[in-house]
Amino acid sequence: MLASQASSKDLSAHGIVNSGSVHWNLGAEPLYENTIANGLGTITAGGALRVETGKFTGRSPNDKFIVDEPSSTGDIWWGSVNRPTTLEIYERLKAKILAYYQSRDLFVQDLYAGAAVDHRLNVRVISDSPWHALFARNMFIRPAREDLAAFDPQFTVLHAPLLHADPAVDGTNSEVFIVVNFAERTVLVGGSRYAGEIKKSIFSIMNYLLPAHDVLPMHCSANIGDAGDTAIFFGLSGTGKTTLSADGTRRLIGDDEHGWSDQGVFNFEGGCYAKVINLSEKMEPEIYATTQRFGTILENVVYDEETRGLDLDDGSLAENTRASYPIDFIPNIEPSGMGGQPTNIVMLTADAFGVLPPISELTPEQAMYHFLSGYTARVAGTERGVTEPKATFSTCFGAPFMPRHPSVYAKMLGEKMAKTGAKCWLVNTGWSGGSYGTGQRMRIDYTRAMVRAAVEGKLASVARVQDPNFGLLIPDQVPEVPADVLRPRETWTDGKAYDSVAGDLRGMFEDNFKQFEGHVTDDVKKAGIYAA
Repeated sequence: MLASQASSKDLSAHGIVNSGSVHWNLGAEPLYENTIANGLGTITAGGALRVETGKFTGRSPNDKFIVDEPSSTGDIWWGSVNRPTTLEIYERLKAKILAYYQSRDLFVQDLYAGAAVDHRLNVRVISDSPWHALFARNMFIRPAREDLAAFDPQFTVLHAPLLHADPAVDGTNSEVFIVVNFAERTVLVGGSRYAGEIKKSIFSIMNYLLPAHDVLPMHCSANIGDAGDTAIFFGLSGTGKTTLSADGTRRLIGDDEHGWSDQGVFNFEGGCYAKVINLSEKMEPEIYATTQRFGTILENVVYDEETRGLDLDDGSLAENTRASYPIDFIPNIEPSGMGGQPTNIVMLTADAFGVLPPISELTPEQAMYHFLSGYTARVAGTERGVTEPKATFSTCFGAPFMPRHPSVYAKMLGEKMAKTGAKCWLVNTGWSGGSYGTGQRMRIDYTRAMVRAAVEGKLASVARVQDPNFGLLIPDQVPEVPADVLRPRETWTDGKAYDSVAGDLRGMFEDNFKQFEGHVTDDVKKAGIYAA
């Protein structure tokens, strides 16, 4: 996709002059050793590497910037998501990192983003933190040993987690900075130990580059059945994207980031970054097992300092506890990281208002409407000041990572659905029988049964009932799921209360969608305001 930047094992092209040691492409064992020796982590009873990220336990979206420069400025969706910064500020921060690197040991990982060779990006990650180098090694695709000698990076991440910016001097919002320069093909990351900043920076870059090559980049997981049928799962954090795609009856392609080309679906990554708060060995055995393995990184997981045993239910350090592990730690994977054209698209939402059906089929127009909406809901206790369910709309199910206008991605989705005939399903993994605090979270075994029935084609001949509030087509029956669960109004004891809450949520959808009305056809515009 891009020309190379510098030859292998040569940091001078990046402006780096270093008097410390430079460690190239170390494996897990020496990266463990360096992490322990530098007091940056501990080994748990199961062999995982446990680390803490300090006060930043998640992404810092207000500290992310894109350099406003001629080669990319006309293609960027500028606004609250993609904030511009100047070349002067970028150069100042880069100089700060280069000076910081001079006397420190550095850990370099040369990796691929993209399992499809034709759409692969060569990525170099440079950090002074050994466990962040291991994170990059876990999360991206490792070149064969014989390919490393001639590896040429096309994008470079300069990572300095302990280097803080000075907003008054450096022109940043805080001590944290994530700055992308598409012209120089470089990302600067500083001031935050949260490792997800590395992963999501590269995802954002792929989201910018691939549409120009007729590839739809997607914030989704994907798996494939024995018959070669590929399914993709869109969803924001907490909706079950990782859990539902890690299905023992199907092979996992990937859990978070994929491209959809004319050849099919391909994973951007070589690992998984799963939320592990309240992780259940019984309900999610494949993911749970990774927390007990050498090579896994556990972020902000509480443990017993004497036994080194884990307490995955303790969120005192962070609700966003994470496990980073190579994808082959999951037993049933697709080793190529690729699948064919999707036959089913699943859009996941955790509706804390408890009014969306647990599963419904979407028309192509509804699929584009819900893709642009990207709805889920936060619940009380997960965010300061939230005392009742709060609607969240993140367009394309990943607004923070979409440099181009959302209509670019939505148009591509519609075109690819039309070309392949893929079916689309909206699955509510949230509440039933009432809103959060009154109703109950949808049982995961019911959700699994619904998803399996959809992707295995078992709902093809089942009659549909049209929801009166959102126009969604609800299957009349699903194997292994009680019929009364399928129609949300019937799960509420007070039907009028349901109607009121459903009307409120519908209004939220309509208000949010106004920003996209000028970019879609009338059929898509009307897809979310159906009334019986």
